Amino acid sequence: MQNSTSPRPDTAPELVQETRLGISVVVPVYNEEQSLRPLYQALTAALERLGQSYEILFVDDGSRDGSFATLTALHEQDQHVRVIRFRRNFGKTPALVAGFSHVRGDIVFTMDADLQDDPNEMAKFIAKLDEGYDLVSGWKYPRHDPITKTFPSFFFNRMVNVTTGVRLHDINCGFKAYRREVLDDVKLYGELHRFIPVLAHERGFRVTELKVRHHKRKFGKSKYGARRFLRGFLDLMMVVFLMQYLQTPLRLFGAIGLLATVAGVLVDLYIVLDRFLPFGSHQEIHTRPLLFVGILLIVFGISFILTGLQSEMIRHFAYRPDDEYSIKQVLD
Repeated sequence: MQNSTSPRPDTAPELVQETRLGISVVVPVYNEEQSLRPLYQALTAALERLGQSYEILFVDDGSRDGSFATLTALHEQDQHVRVIRFRRNFGKTPALVAGFSHVRGDIVFTMDADLQDDPNEMAKFIAKLDEGYDLVSGWKYPRHDPITKTFPSFFFNRMVNVTTGVRLHDINCGFKAYRREVLDDVKLYGELHRFIPVLAHERGFRVTELKVRHHKRKFGKSKYGARRFLRGFLDLMMVVFLMQYLQTPLRLFGAIGLLATVAGVLVDLYIVLDRFLPFGSHQEIHTRPLLFVGILLIVFGISFILTGLQSEMIRHFAYRPDDEYSIKQVLD
């Protein structure tokens, strides 16, 4: 088999052949030099046992160690190995997007390069897909990570469950299996990779999870930190907004604006009536701090309504009919 992608940094997407394979494995890599060869060996052994055509696609996300040299050597010795190299570190979502745009498999796996995921679990993922699911997300159980990672992850998973309705215990697990059509349908940007199950569920795909073995990290150090948790929380807010109000933003901004405007009018009306009615306090209006609260509420309310109308205008001119639905099958 002729390799379709060179490990050169200037490799262009149009060089990718359309030959379809059974399985593709996408592995984002960032400074994981020591883990790559053991991971490759474990992946190759597991994929050979599955008996399907396959490829392993490593995406070097701007590593500064010897990761790319190791990947180049693996590519030269094995035609199943393909490599994409970024010019600098762009993040996990861009790495996955680049990998997804180059894969040729009908089933696509993603996993981290730190040896904590076990490739021998891949057969269980495929069995789940055969049950009719479109996306199978791993659930690291038991999880071998310090409490500085497990506690924020537990809290974050509960937030996702409550706000999106997608009931997964470990939504941020990098070990996942997808049918190809999921990746063709779901749009990823920013740092939305952790919300692929939520986005896929919103598009009508069947999502489930599977308990998988989890190993302690042997080499390197975790890239998880407090800043990543904060970003995840902000991204969750964005995902919830996109799920609920992407097509009708005025329903959110307009509702908030109307409530604030009505509240402001009522507050100022009370001030006026309290000044002039016989049973009022007859205080001068301009001396009442509450008057300015009402004015601010009215201003904010009108601003929210205008924001909603502006969002509707943007939505109207950026409208794409295929964003409204997701087709599973067509019978002609």
